[in-house]
Amino acid sequence: MPYGRPTADLRTDAVVLACAISAGIHGALVRDHFAEGTAAGIGFLVSTLLLALLALALRRRPSAPAFAAAALLFAGLIGAYALVVTTGFPVLHPEQEGVGGLALFTKAIEAVGLVAAASLVPRPSIAFAFSRPKGTLT
Repeated sequence: MPYGRPTADLRTDAVVLACAISAGIHGALVRDHFAEGTAAGIGFLVSTLLLALLALALRRRPSAPAFAAAALLFAGLIGAYALVVTTGFPVLHPEQEGVGGLALFTKAIEAVGLVAAASLVPRPSIAFAFSRPKGTLT
């Protein structure tokens, strides 16, 4: 690609940036969530650590398992927030919470990260599944 960086590099940067932004926001809210309850605080602390570790791992050595982990983590965080604002999240945040601007911004960043990470997870080829190596019996 003569006029810039390859698309995969830009998508990797998007995933790393989404992890870093989300980790920063979750980290900033750990204390407030510990004030609400120990389980909620631990949930935010664990989210912060996992996001930060994924950002570092993907910056150092991007890999399919790391992209898959990032996609799963983003999907889990978005899903958990959907539960919290609709019904509450059992054990971690049992009370229903109102929708907030910072939370919506964070979920938008995570959605971008989810799409970028999922696009970087290789999928098996259908042709590969039906091909036979030379010399095998039919």
